Amino acid sequence: MRLDAVDHEILFHLSRDGRLSNVELARRVGLTPPPCLRRVKRLEDAGVIAGYRAIIDPAATGRGLEVLLDIEIQAQDLKTVQEFETTVAAFDEVIEFRRMFGRPDYLMRVAVADHAAYEAFMSGKLIGQPGLLRVESHLTMKVIKNNR
Repeated sequence: MRLDAVDHEILFHLSRDGRLSNVELARRVGLTPPPCLRRVKRLEDAGVIAGYRAIIDPAATGRGLEVLLDIEIQAQDLKTVQEFETTVAAFDEVIEFRRMFGRPDYLMRVAVADHAAYEAFMSGKLIGQPGLLRVESHLTMKVIKNNR
């Protein structure tokens, strides 16, 4: 799908405020509401706009501590790798999980209430997973920019 300048402008405004009314969005991009709504629908149908969501303060939901993990595995067979990924991705504490090129093998973001909850996650769920070789935890001192 080819995007023109108006499509990019629509995406810009919706990425900053997904709750904009169609009338306000149309005003900001210089269209009348009906063609603006058709463009948004076309972008949604094409998968360019994948969805809308509320951004929740993690501390308000008891998940004020986020930890980034570098993970290396020692598995050489596809079955162990797939089982590791399926199992770990299902953990409620895991909010982002990426397989990387090179090292580390995975980058994971975990959200928990506090240090005790993180220790419980590590010792009760992550440590002991088949194929797990090494985990390195990174605690954030300060968030400088977050485009969520």
